[in-house]
Amino acid sequence: MQAHRILGATLVAWSALTLADDQTPHFVGGARCATCHAEETARWRGSHHDLAMQEATEATVLGDFDDAEFAQFGVVSRFYRDDGRFMVRTDGPDGQLADLPIKYTFGAYPLQQYLIEFPGGRLQALDIAWDSRTPADGGQRWFHLHSSDPVHHDDVLHWTGPNLNWNYMCADCHSTNLKKGYDAASATYHTTWSEIDVSCEACHGPGSRHIAWAEAKKRGKAIDPVYPGLTVQFDERDGAAWPIDPATGKAKRSRPRTTDKEIQVCARCHSGRSQLTDETVAGQPFLDGFRPALLTEGLYYPDGQMQDEVYVWGSFLQSKMHQAGVTCSDCHDPHAADLRLPGETVCYQCHRSDRYATETHHFHDPGSAGASCVACHMPPTNFMVVDARHDHGFRLPRPDLTVAIEIPNACNRCHEEKTPQWAAEHVENWYGPPSPTDRSYAGAFHAARHRLPGAGRLLQAVAADPEQPGIVRATALQELGAYPDAAALILIREGTASDDPLQRLGALEALNQLGLAQRALAAALLWDDLKAVRTEAARLLAGLRPNQLPEALRQQLAKGIQEYVDAQGFNAERPEAQLNLAVLDTDLGRYSEAEQTYRKAIGLQPRFVPAYVNIAQLLSGMGREQEADTYLRQGLALNPDEGDLHHALGLSLVRQKRHDEALSALARSAELAPDNPRYAYVHAVALQSTGRLAEAIRVLESAHRRHPGDIDTLVALASYSREAGRPESAHEYARRLQRLAPNDPAVDRLIREIGGSGG
Repeated sequence: MQAHRILGATLVAWSALTLADDQTPHFVGGARCATCHAEETARWRGSHHDLAMQEATEATVLGDFDDAEFAQFGVVSRFYRDDGRFMVRTDGPDGQLADLPIKYTFGAYPLQQYLIEFPGGRLQALDIAWDSRTPADGGQRWFHLHSSDPVHHDDVLHWTGPNLNWNYMCADCHSTNLKKGYDAASATYHTTWSEIDVSCEACHGPGSRHIAWAEAKKRGKAIDPVYPGLTVQFDERDGAAWPIDPATGKAKRSRPRTTDKEIQVCARCHSGRSQLTDETVAGQPFLDGFRPALLTEGLYYPDGQMQDEVYVWGSFLQSKMHQAGVTCSDCHDPHAADLRLPGETVCYQCHRSDRYATETHHFHDPGSAGASCVACHMPPTNFMVVDARHDHGFRLPRPDLTVAIEIPNACNRCHEEKTPQWAAEHVENWYGPPSPTDRSYAGAFHAARHRLPGAGRLLQAVAADPEQPGIVRATALQELGAYPDAAALILIREGTASDDPLQRLGALEALNQLGLAQRALAAALLWDDLKAVRTEAARLLAGLRPNQLPEALRQQLAKGIQEYVDAQGFNAERPEAQLNLAVLDTDLGRYSEAEQTYRKAIGLQPRFVPAYVNIAQLLSGMGREQEADTYLRQGLALNPDEGDLHHALGLSLVRQKRHDEALSALARSAELAPDNPRYAYVHAVALQSTGRLAEAIRVLESAHRRHPGDIDTLVALASYSREAGRPESAHEYARRLQRLAPNDPAVDRLIREIGGSGG
């Protein structure tokens, strides 16, 4: 746990601030900063940060409130003024039309949203937004953020629902010194800020000590010539240059970047993450206040491209730019919140234009989209309908990966009428075969997501490769939890001791999929310097019996569990947090508390599927099967097409010995969730147990075609084929098993039972 647990000058600076006297640094407001930093303030004025949130006035509201109407899915909303207030008449929390005043504007370009105040301190973001682009770009219109399907008032995605709640979802990144102030007992918010927008101290931290330093300097008093009293000192670019090598046309940093203070500060808002507390400030470690997402399915494509709204940090960590020492402000002016140079001329700071802005490099007509650096290497994805955000992976176009694993590529974003194969052939003709090291992890992550043969070995290669970005290795470790052979466990154990906190998190995620004996590998991380890591370790180890632990470990585990409880309590308005607390209570043997907490989760969000599944499992374990059945049916009444609920109900019906109903529910779960081979496997086992062996084999064969690397499916196919008197099929499935798990004793035993060599 040596020096890798601290962040060099960042944490040292924070310690100096808090230990220098008894007064913790406090926020003073951007107006105080502006008295000395006029140039930076001028650049900040009118920036995205400045306009992140404002009171709704004639000067700030961009939308058309002159009795404008917007109709969608049978709801006609009207935007108008009333006695100086900006108003909207639209569907409210009960689905009925209501007249509601606009309290604040949210953002400015390319769209502006509007916040409406509700009782209990809640602010909700209206999902009809104003397109503030020019008419030539399709703007100056009202549009709906959910344009494909109607969103009803009882849906979590309705604008009055929890997923568009400003206090939880948005506030922390749009204002300075935001304190959410949620009170679980009354289910109300008392949210405060020191400044309504993203001002100086959002990035530089509370400025009181810097003000004192500056005033002492003016009076000629002795001051620290290096450390000016800020909670974070952005000095990573000081004295560094990017001279361009004439031979390659690329730049190399004149001296290595040895810290990532700036990236960590930006990551607080420009990353996909969950918030653990609002007590950390800029300059304290990112993972002390937040738990970042890895490159998981649904958020990122297998090659790491952004898929969901993940705010670029995770993409940038994968990039060659990051590995070369580039930091955010090399390209972006942090005060203007814009590029340092217009358009892609910012790229020419490090890439010679006479080499790269030429047809011999991009093979497209000058000025066309294909000649654009960002179109090819930072392809944009539209979020919130009109907000084009560029992937910061700075990737080479790889249409060959589209051919192989069906992921997007930059070429076919423009050439939609052409096939990926056509694009791949052109790229190879121009540049030669793709490098085997470029995004080599794409195949591993694709194999893991689809349970393809060899996925475990591919993941092991990625996790063990020191040349891979840390977030990539962390994701590989996370995925290895589903392939826990001896070699994988060695890598997971090494991951828990990594200098990289993301790899430690990935290793913990892997252990989460394993039994308590393997989870013991997390014990040392109870003392980790980062809250995101040590609370995750505590959660995993909560099931250990205290009387079996050494005193020091018992005390540290208790501290970690309390920190975890506090972090979930910070987000107590969310059903996910209540679910986490209920799982913890279950691990601690507090079953009555767990039951009550699952009910809280359902009360907060009646359509929250995991709470129904988990409370049913808990009640079943307590011998209350009929109550479990009741909860599952309640969940299905609200979520009739959720495979997880049908699967859980099927298992409950099996325990109730209602086999015909159980088979129906299990079949439905497999039908609704074809990407989950476990559901097909359980359905097949249930069929076999009731004497319907031929049907069981057909179900397994279909699942095997979709998931050829799923070991449970193959084990069942080999066993059931032997039982059905099909020895050739049994041996073939056994051979496939042996190729997937060549050193697995269970597979060897199965082959012996079948009565032949797996060969």
